[in-house]
Amino acid sequence: MRVSLAQISPKLNRSNLETIISYVDEFKDESDLIVFPELSLNGYMLQDKLFEDAWSIDELKELSIASRHVDIVVGAALRDKDNFTNSALYFSDGKLLSKHDKVHLPNYGMFEEARYFEAGDIFESFQSSYGKISMLVCEDLWHQSVHDDLIKENPDLIIALVASPARGFNDNGLEIEDKWLDIIKTISKDCSSKIVFVNRVGFEDGLGFWGGSCIVDENSNIIHKLPHYEKIVKTFNI
Repeated sequence: MRVSLAQISPKLNRSNLETIISYVDEFKDESDLIVFPELSLNGYMLQDKLFEDAWSIDELKELSIASRHVDIVVGAALRDKDNFTNSALYFSDGKLLSKHDKVHLPNYGMFEEARYFEAGDIFESFQSSYGKISMLVCEDLWHQSVHDDLIKENPDLIIALVASPARGFNDNGLEIEDKWLDIIKTISKDCSSKIVFVNRVGFEDGLGFWGGSCIVDENSNIIHKLPHYEKIVKTFNI
């Protein structure tokens, strides 16, 4: 299976759809699955822009069409009437195959997601052409209850869409990266699942995102990794 990690820097506007389609067109012949980060269709620090920039599923037909050539995972702020969700979307074979609404919305320090989004309430897996898959969005992975749910689901592949700001610098690197790697290595080993972890880069409103996207195997080994702070899309065989 060929997986493309799209470590991009989304803008705070709707031009991200055009950018994502361009990457899909570029990599569709060398990839089976291309994964973009959390809120890759919107940018992270939406705040009140959410009411203008959130997407409805009907507006994403271009992604459905593009998925006839390669499976696509994107993060989006979605609108359903007066409700907004921070969602992971999996497109395949010309249709939306699965949607996961972020359950654990951070609402502390620099994060205000619970102020703007409605929380999801379920974790589930779905069958794809490449096995059983579970999708999660960022903070979801930090909760033991989710860890327990993943063990029960027993997916072949876990896809984590992330927008993690850089914080906690020390002589050895980033403390936040160390915490993330501890989490995903533990989950991969306990679930006997591969994990595709895609974190964004770039700056928004004083926040800098560190990237470091990676693929972890069933034994918690990092088998592929992208650099820090660099906008890059790269395909790996797993």
